[in-house]
Amino acid sequence: MKKASEPPKPVKPKTTDEVEQPSSSKTEVPPSRAGKKAIAGHFDPAVSKQLRQLALEEDSTVQALLEEALNDLFSKYGKPPIA
Repeated sequence: MKKASEPPKPVKPKTTDEVEQPSSSKTEVPPSRAGKKAIAGHFDPAVSKQLRQLALEEDSTVQALLEEALNDLFSKYGKPPIA
């Protein structure tokens, strides 16, 4: 005679303390990024393309152009250029 099958027991979700966190040694920061904070925004793909094209035309980098743009913005509003 067969036993009636029991329903599966619910699985208790792990708390944040139980979830395995990545080791800090795996997330080393390159020296060029040490002490820096990423700033991002969502724009039309054409904005990204034009920015990359401008960087190529000016023999520069997107990072350098964004620094220039942020410093211009800070100056416009009377803030020191710190980017």
